[in-house]
Amino acid sequence: MNDFLKEVTSEFKQVNTLILKCLESDVGLVENIGQYIVDAGGKRLRPLVVILSALANSYSGSNHMKMAAVIEFIHTATLLHDDVVDVASLRRGRETANIQWGNAPSVLVGDFLYSRAFQLLVELGDMEIMGIMADATNMISEGEVKQMANIGNPELSEEEYCDVIYRKTAKLFEAASLAGACLANKNREPMKGFGKHLGMAFQITDDILDYFGDVSVTGKSIGGDLSEGKMTLPIIFARDHSSKVNATLIKNAIREKSSKCFDAILDEVKKSGALNYCKNKAEMEVIKAKKCLEMVSPGAYKESLIKLADYSLTRLS
Repeated sequence: MNDFLKEVTSEFKQVNTLILKCLESDVGLVENIGQYIVDAGGKRLRPLVVILSALANSYSGSNHMKMAAVIEFIHTATLLHDDVVDVASLRRGRETANIQWGNAPSVLVGDFLYSRAFQLLVELGDMEIMGIMADATNMISEGEVKQMANIGNPELSEEEYCDVIYRKTAKLFEAASLAGACLANKNREPMKGFGKHLGMAFQITDDILDYFGDVSVTGKSIGGDLSEGKMTLPIIFARDHSSKVNATLIKNAIREKSSKCFDAILDEVKKSGALNYCKNKAEMEVIKAKKCLEMVSPGAYKESLIKLADYSLTRLS
């Protein structure tokens, strides 16, 4: 990560300090859970996108750091809520907050983080950015509901899958990149496109890693999507490019939300060519993301954005 962090080391440290300050609360449980999930690690990629987007477009103020904190709080809130919905037990190599404290506190602290984000947005006082974030959080919620509604649905199409991951993942990357451009009052549409395609690449890569990753690296249980009944791109491709018998095996595992046949299904995913197909899809998203940067003036911050896009793929190596 140092390749794309080195240009904004100072800003990144200030954002981390601001995040911790904004987590302060008179209610101890709120502060404990908030700090637990924020301190769990994570690469802070979304706030980094805000910072780099603003600076690559010649922004000279300081509100990009506050905006970066907004994005991180919204992202963290969605993680708290997601882990409750998914009944997840592991994130970033540690027990999830819902395992540590229970579902109700996790949901409520997620709500606290959402409201803290919008407090910061009010301080920014930018109605355009406020509108962007209101639309983004609404769409993210729709994405989560759409994903939940399709749990156990083995007939989900690739088109529907792409719509879900755009809403639940790529939309926040898009909002982060667009907000940086809005602060700079420059290149709104190109930066919006960059964020969208970067987010799509990251989510496709994450879905590949759910089948081919290393838990010690990803911090998440391998095969979790299968046991939750989620149709992701690797399994969609394998379903559509397998024998009738193996396609039925995949469909039954999704319906039953069971990973008991994980090894057999993983073998089928490998044989079907799903890994190469998904990698190619992620690579195409990265190409599109970098193409969006053609309108941005050359410089160190633009180069960092390009390296960040490439980084989304290196996680597979």
